[in-house]
Amino acid sequence: MTPAPVIIAIDGRSGAGKTTLAVELAARLRMHHKVSLFHLEDIYPGWNGLAAGIERYVTTVLAPLRHGDAAEWVSWDWEKHYDGRSHVTLPAEIVIVEGVGAAASAARPMLDAVVWVDAPDDDRRHRAMARDGSSYEPFWDSWAAQEDEWLETDDVLDHTDVRVLNRADGNAPDDVLQALNYLPSLSPVLAPELSARRGLQLKAERIDATPDAAALFHALYAKSANAVWLDSSNTSSNRDTASDAGSFNAAAERSRFSILADDGGSFGQAVMHSSGATRLSAGCATVETTGPFFRWLDTVWGRKALRAPEGYDCEFTLGWLGYLGYELKRETGGSDVHAGTPDAALLFAGRAVVIDHRDAAVWLLAIDAPDAGDWLGLAREAVLSAAETSKTQAPQAAGAPRHSAGDPAVGSGTVALEFSSRDTEDEYKSKITDAQHQIAEGNTYEVCLTTTVTASDPGLDPWESYLALRKRNPAPFASYLRFGDLTVASTSPERFLRITSDGGMRAEPIKGTRGRANDPAIDEALRRGLESSLKDRAENIMIVDLLRNDLSHFAVPGSVTVSRLCEVESYATVHQMVSTIDARLRPGAPRAEAVAAAFPAGSMTGAPKISTMDILDGLESGPRGVYSGAIGYFSLNAATDLAVVIRTLVMGPDGDGGRTLSLGVGGAITADSTPQDEYDEIRTKAFGVLSALGAEFPTS
Repeated sequence: MTPAPVIIAIDGRSGAGKTTLAVELAARLRMHHKVSLFHLEDIYPGWNGLAAGIERYVTTVLAPLRHGDAAEWVSWDWEKHYDGRSHVTLPAEIVIVEGVGAAASAARPMLDAVVWVDAPDDDRRHRAMARDGSSYEPFWDSWAAQEDEWLETDDVLDHTDVRVLNRADGNAPDDVLQALNYLPSLSPVLAPELSARRGLQLKAERIDATPDAAALFHALYAKSANAVWLDSSNTSSNRDTASDAGSFNAAAERSRFSILADDGGSFGQAVMHSSGATRLSAGCATVETTGPFFRWLDTVWGRKALRAPEGYDCEFTLGWLGYLGYELKRETGGSDVHAGTPDAALLFAGRAVVIDHRDAAVWLLAIDAPDAGDWLGLAREAVLSAAETSKTQAPQAAGAPRHSAGDPAVGSGTVALEFSSRDTEDEYKSKITDAQHQIAEGNTYEVCLTTTVTASDPGLDPWESYLALRKRNPAPFASYLRFGDLTVASTSPERFLRITSDGGMRAEPIKGTRGRANDPAIDEALRRGLESSLKDRAENIMIVDLLRNDLSHFAVPGSVTVSRLCEVESYATVHQMVSTIDARLRPGAPRAEAVAAAFPAGSMTGAPKISTMDILDGLESGPRGVYSGAIGYFSLNAATDLAVVIRTLVMGPDGDGGRTLSLGVGGAITADSTPQDEYDEIRTKAFGVLSALGAEFPTS
């Protein structure tokens, strides 16, 4: 008897490609392990023997292998239609069992992982006939009926760890191996495979060019189901739109780099997390695990330290990009609230384009792989073409939509957008009063109350809508995220948290907002009014204190400092009061936990954070979803840069076959708040997004 092996079952209907997948997967695993392979077709007792074959397999093959014993079994002689010779399958470090019924209910207690292989019915029949010829054709229908009968009584599809859509293009084995790495039951035995992936090399190329970023993104990723553009659209930051040199330097730093990527290529992956379940797609394979998201993030973030090329100043060296939704607060002290959108959506970029706006350069990054060279060539051509596009555009029109903001032709035909609010004006003001009651009772001292405005989507083009938003309201942390039928179009000016690869930490909360005016004198008066507002300064300082505490949990003692306090920065549609808190991460501290300690952003909750989140759950009439969460990246060099999800339009399914548009807005409520002023502030904050769509804030 030898130690019990890890047993992987590859199941699926006939003709789905299980055998080829099993053989190819075994070949890859044999690079680091001893592997045994068993095919159920060798033990089925005839064309009517599916049920009996499953029983034979479980008792004579699987049971002894599970205990580390050799399995002695009798094969079926398909020519004589009777039992054939005796065989022995020896246990090994990894055993792969393959065939219809390999993961049947009687087998599952003895399995470590279940892989289910799917393929279209026509493809399955064609593959089966091509493999077994005329011998199978007379029995195809009767065998398929047995499969139907088995699946009607066996919930194997509800107990599948990895699902594969097998396109027979040769990618399935690598995709499945990548997915298996994420299963906790297999990760110890697959340590050699994980180690091999950490030794990957980065290919990089610099191009001195100033491409039109929108044209470049569209050229490379228009057809990608999952794609992310972290778009520093406020690239014209200058002293005319900042209160002083310090503000200019801060705005210029935030707006230096844009990152464009999708989940294509050899290493591309995408992950969705909802209510404790993490669903990851790697090519044609999908794997689902359960557990806290931040714990999962800690296992995948920063495990491959790719060396940045010389002269490359961006902290992003490939990795995960996307959003974390507000409802992840269930993992950081908040209550469990279900949202209609995923609680997190990220893609893994094994190749990406990084635009350095300051140095007028573009960096192409790709993990070294067989397809890296082809992609670098394609990306290079796209960069040069987008640079030519940029030269032909007027300076203020770069990246602009084909139609002006508010023009009904921006995706909506002739239908006007009419938004409705989750709270009427009176209801929102009443909630402000309720929040102030909580403050008077000593339960909190600042409540960041939010509401949501929504509209039925009349057919807006998400891409055109985002281009209108970025033209109307450029921002250093603008972003365009597409995950299938969910689109997030953000024009956020606020950094949530940055952690550099060497451990530097920075948070830059915004509290205090005024609208802009076309008249320069009035605009300056609005800016100065915000600058001198004692109420806004008090709100900002409260959040600064909260974030100092959040960062201190994983910071080197004594390293938390406030380098800027209550400075006013000006953007296209608003003036904002911004502070900067810096710290240094303790060496060896878990970075995902450091992010979790600060999540969600204190500027979106109030203080103290945990008790105030509970108050907000009672005041607000639904989940926030993507709004109030974070958008950004988690780089392979352990760096992260995340923005707060504000000024953000979310476009996605409404659950009834249609689509909906959603915009969250809110403000900080203190004891000195005036309900009318607070309500006017959320209208001001919504203006940049709604006006770009030709819409107005709802009147009731």
